[in-house]
Amino acid sequence: MAGRINDDDVKAVRDAVPIDAVVSEYLQLRNAGGGNLKGLCPFHDEKSPSFQVSPSKGLFHCFGCQEGGDTIAFVMKIDHLSFSETVERLAAQAGITLRYEEGGYNPSSQRGERTRLVEAHKIAAQFYAEQLSGAEAETGRTFLAERGFDQAAAEHFGVGYSPVGWDHLTRYLRGQGFSDKELLLSGLSQDGRRGPIDRFRGRLMWPIRDISGEVVGFGARKLRDDDNGPKYLNTPETAIYKKSQVLYGVDLAKKDIAKASRAVVVEGYTDVMACHLAGVTTAIATCGTAFGGDHIKILRRLLMDNGSARVIFTFDGDAAGQKAALRAFEDDQKFAAETYIAIAPDNMDPCELRLAKGDEAVQDLVEPRTPLFEFAIRQIVSRYALETPAGRAAALDEAAPIVARIKNGSSQHEVAVQLAGILGILDTQFVVKRVAQVARWARDRGGRGPAEVPERRSQQSYETQTQGPSGPALNLRSPAHRTERELLKLALQRPELVSPAFDAYGTDEFTAPPYAAVRRAIEDAGGAESGLRSAPEYLARVREAAPNDVVRALVTELAVEVFHGKTIDETYAGEQLVQVRLRAVDRRVRDVTGTLTRLGTQAEPDHYAAVQNELWVLQQYGRSLRNRGTDAL
Repeated sequence: MAGRINDDDVKAVRDAVPIDAVVSEYLQLRNAGGGNLKGLCPFHDEKSPSFQVSPSKGLFHCFGCQEGGDTIAFVMKIDHLSFSETVERLAAQAGITLRYEEGGYNPSSQRGERTRLVEAHKIAAQFYAEQLSGAEAETGRTFLAERGFDQAAAEHFGVGYSPVGWDHLTRYLRGQGFSDKELLLSGLSQDGRRGPIDRFRGRLMWPIRDISGEVVGFGARKLRDDDNGPKYLNTPETAIYKKSQVLYGVDLAKKDIAKASRAVVVEGYTDVMACHLAGVTTAIATCGTAFGGDHIKILRRLLMDNGSARVIFTFDGDAAGQKAALRAFEDDQKFAAETYIAIAPDNMDPCELRLAKGDEAVQDLVEPRTPLFEFAIRQIVSRYALETPAGRAAALDEAAPIVARIKNGSSQHEVAVQLAGILGILDTQFVVKRVAQVARWARDRGGRGPAEVPERRSQQSYETQTQGPSGPALNLRSPAHRTERELLKLALQRPELVSPAFDAYGTDEFTAPPYAAVRRAIEDAGGAESGLRSAPEYLARVREAAPNDVVRALVTELAVEVFHGKTIDETYAGEQLVQVRLRAVDRRVRDVTGTLTRLGTQAEPDHYAAVQNELWVLQQYGRSLRNRGTDAL
């Protein structure tokens, strides 16, 4: 049974790895004010950034899908890892040696499956790279040299060679402590007649890394005539390798993609190498599959959907390349970026172009040339005889639905005008109206009712999952709820401004059940005053004290949400403290007044007098709060 990681080591890992550094490996972050950062959420589709990271608190929260947590929670969710796998990965990055309880630490048996598969790929990549210098790999070195890649280029991209024998890598990995089951699960080995054998043999090897830089698979190029396999052989789908979710070269290109707001999509491994060596360091490629929706999500998070972002496809000019371009156009509307296509002269790919005409020619190639929509439309209409009215009408019938898919109204109108010009139809308005009509038909066929309001949906989940005092539903239009929310944000983010007064507040002073539950979690974690020493530890305790995931998510949300006030100081904090207490007092005044009315003159004199006295005390306290503010607390 796997040992439990020592709690102090988990804390050390959490403190040692800054959350903004980890999140930046997956998406572009920009300043959000108040010391926070923002970006496009990696956990749901969105066009404006609602995902926020608070480096000082070590937390993230998405105000769109409500995902949130600390560094460990982020890595667990985005890479589908277990808790122990995540801590082990982050510990390795930080150089922290973990201690395991309940039986000690045995790497071969106690690391999670994903961690083991990633480690096997890392060792395999090193093994293949070492083989490239051997005598047997001469054909591989020749292949690279003929395409303009020297030893330094091979080392930069980690290119290697898989020996011809049946089980060279398999035996090597067994010697490193990997079981046959792990080798088969990794895709590095496959079943043979007498047990596992190498999947890749006698091929040039490209390590495929995920966006965080970990090797998760390989692309293997055939070198020998007696190899009956396909020209390119990729790792099969495994627990760590999904070809629709990886982009070759993204680990090298991600920072420049974010910086330049430009990505260049090429077709192969050598094209990526050629582009990078020519200075086009934003080049990436798919791995044996068409460019699709999951690839778009990766790029959108890096490009952050700003208005100047560009994606340039460099498909070959042959029939297959044209088909790939049309397929890419199918998903064009999923981008907020402008999309273009660049085709080299004589249908050369970037690798061939670099060999023939040098680095400058590759740089010139990827300067935006033809908008992807224009290329797609021209490919469609080229099949028709545009010199005849019937040909123009038929071409319009096929092209109009393509243009109608453009969601932005002004862009759709502009492209429709261009379509009229391409078709040679003089009545431009006829084409514009035709496209608008097709778009309207499409909306009517696929139309649904109005989407559920996220605020209402999250409130329903709070009401069903949060246990707290009864009270009105959460309504951010309510002044009381807004003030309670601000006070809780202060208690979580700036406890020094509300302590020790806040810790004397009861849960009944928070009228919304979700807020009352957060107040109780703060109390169970030692109170706001305990947050004066270490913010990350304090917030971690509050999150752990939350009764369920819903309350835990709300704690995270409140811990990173910006304040409504312009100046967050003792005066602002005092206003929130006074308002929450004053409303609680006013509610109690109303309750006691109602009790007096119900008692009437028939009540026992002592009981009636006690209630009257309570009402008088409450009224005096309320008056004092209004006149003296925080001095009356």
